[in-house]
Amino acid sequence: MRRFLQTVLATLLLTIIVAVSRTSWAQTASLTGATPVAQTQDNTAPEYVRAGKLLDVRSGKLLTDQVIVIRRGRIERVASAGEQQIPAGARVVDLSRSTVLPGLIDCHTHIMLADTDNSHYEDYLLKDSYQYRTILAVLNVKKDLEAGFTAMRDVETEGAMYSDVDVRNAINQGLIPGPRLKVAARGISTTGGYALEGYAPQVTVPMGVQIVDGPYEARKAVREQFNYGADLIKIYGTDRYSFLPNGKEVSVANFSLEEVQAIVDEARLKGIKVACHAYDGPGLHYCIDAGVASIEHGIQLDDDAIRKMVAKGTYLVPTLQVYCCALEKGDLAMTGGKTTRLAIHRTSFEKALAAGVKIAFGTDAGSFPHGTQAIEFEWMTRYGMSPLQAIRSATINAADLIGWSDDIGAIEAGKYADIIAVDGNVLDDVKQLEHVKFVMKGGEVVRNDYGK
Repeated sequence: MRRFLQTVLATLLLTIIVAVSRTSWAQTASLTGATPVAQTQDNTAPEYVRAGKLLDVRSGKLLTDQVIVIRRGRIERVASAGEQQIPAGARVVDLSRSTVLPGLIDCHTHIMLADTDNSHYEDYLLKDSYQYRTILAVLNVKKDLEAGFTAMRDVETEGAMYSDVDVRNAINQGLIPGPRLKVAARGISTTGGYALEGYAPQVTVPMGVQIVDGPYEARKAVREQFNYGADLIKIYGTDRYSFLPNGKEVSVANFSLEEVQAIVDEARLKGIKVACHAYDGPGLHYCIDAGVASIEHGIQLDDDAIRKMVAKGTYLVPTLQVYCCALEKGDLAMTGGKTTRLAIHRTSFEKALAAGVKIAFGTDAGSFPHGTQAIEFEWMTRYGMSPLQAIRSATINAADLIGWSDDIGAIEAGKYADIIAVDGNVLDDVKQLEHVKFVMKGGEVVRNDYGK
């Protein structure tokens, strides 16, 4: 009865949210999805943003006293205040005492999860309806956007089928606020390669991903997910892992090379990319060799894997912070205090960074509370990145990985006006990004603490 009432309540809440949102949000065309626009606003007139300091993420320079001219959701011009006059009566956002930079991009999130360390993962799949989890996702993406993440990848729904497609579509239609999304929908693994696991053979349980075996089923899964709205494909090159007595971590490969090749080739034919969750070993190498766009986590990259990633231009999306704390305690228990995945990951990340592997920002938000993922910047700098490198990983690098370099990732003419602002100098203190005070998406102010 409790679950029935929960499902009914979730459905009613979603109906109310959509009904209320329709009264205040309208749709405007966008290559990367519609941007909510106030119905009464005249979008033909330019808007101006005064930036006390503006970070040029390409040059790495902090420019002073800049003016950003915005028209129809895109940046028309960026110039110094001395070169760009602001007409009397124009709409102006005053960030003259702030540091302005591009909206942030998180390449590894799970919008259908809400703060799970796997201790109640089974509840999501066995007890929570898709409708209830979609309600949670609506709340999650709002938190992410208000924290300064104006674009994200959702790298699979963890058993909620194509629900992230619906959330993306609702954002794109202007029904609910949220980042620009590219979604992976169901995710793909093989028999024995993902939860739920450990049940008796006669018990049928739901799975967190779509299960395939063999190249034929692998191709068919890509076609099916593409057909139902996936923007990218997420696969689990490895899943099960263990620690050897010497503390080395060992992962089990889920796919054969032929299966990964089939997935990557079919995705290529559909014009979409493949992201591969992999820690180490053959499962990692099969993904790199087959040509995936990104390795997610990459906890124990060996020298050959790093060499091949540099040669192929494969991105690493490291997700460092998620392996601390509760997961770290579990690893110490498993290894008798010898090591943790976080310690192994640090060494791997430092080697990849030194070798020139392309790195894009990703956090695994959903494994911890949405809207708090900017803490990842601190971990990236703690492990060797400069603040500028970390910021680039979440702007121009991330935009390149997800295929939106022409539209987002920098404050430049022609790009969407996805802009955030903080109080201090982010090049001196990257933790400023944990305290975003202003968010604009597509020229529309989402958050403005300075206006309070």
